Amino acid sequence: MDKELFEKGLANRKSTVGAEYVEKNLAAADEFTRPFQEAMTEWCWGFGWGDETIDAKTRSMMNLAMIGALGKMHEWELHCRGAINNGVTMEEIRAIIHVVAIYCGVPQSLECFRSARKVLQEEGLL
Repeated sequence: MDKELFEKGLANRKSTVGAEYVEKNLAAADEFTRPFQEAMTEWCWGFGWGDETIDAKTRSMMNLAMIGALGKMHEWELHCRGAINNGVTMEEIRAIIHVVAIYCGVPQSLECFRSARKVLQEEGLL
């Protein structure tokens, strides 16, 4: 493991999805899941999110579109919260969902709207 990339990833992960969520996941990791948690923190959050070519807000917007396209709604909710933390507005979330509808279909966009509504209500934005 690259300790520097892991630490960078840990900071990026916490600033996007929240320190409490990250610490809870890392604390719950056992010998079976810990290597994956460490690898994802280093690779996704350190290497991927650590590349400053794309700012965090844009990266969050890209993630919402891609995760929405994949239909991974639990992860979509998590990244919707992270997107809000990274400055993505309700209007921008709606526009992202419109793109999901165009390229992935209306049923998938409806799932995104359901998840977005839940997150926006919980965050006091709707």
